[in-house]
Amino acid sequence: MTAPNVGSKSNPSQFDCYDDLAEDEPYFVIRADDPLSDALIELHAYIGAGQSGAAHNKLAEIMELTRDRPPRPSDSPKYRETFAISQAMEGWRREHKKR
Repeated sequence: MTAPNVGSKSNPSQFDCYDDLAEDEPYFVIRADDPLSDALIELHAYIGAGQSGAAHNKLAEIMELTRDRPPRPSDSPKYRETFAISQAMEGWRREHKKR
């Protein structure tokens, strides 16, 4: 079995979505330099694959990784934007399901 093509900016994978994004569709990028990136992507994969036990374990691992870090201040612009993106995604899906 060959390893799948892992996408990058210069070498998009077959599942790259940038060209498929609607002009008004919100998106969120998790970069490799984020210390939680691999764990968050793995959690997403477990949830998508219906592997709830593995997802639970991965979430516990993420919580342990972040336990000793000071939280980002609630008035942090990055923190606020992250929640705004989440809300925009939910709204966008609701709006576009009607069509």
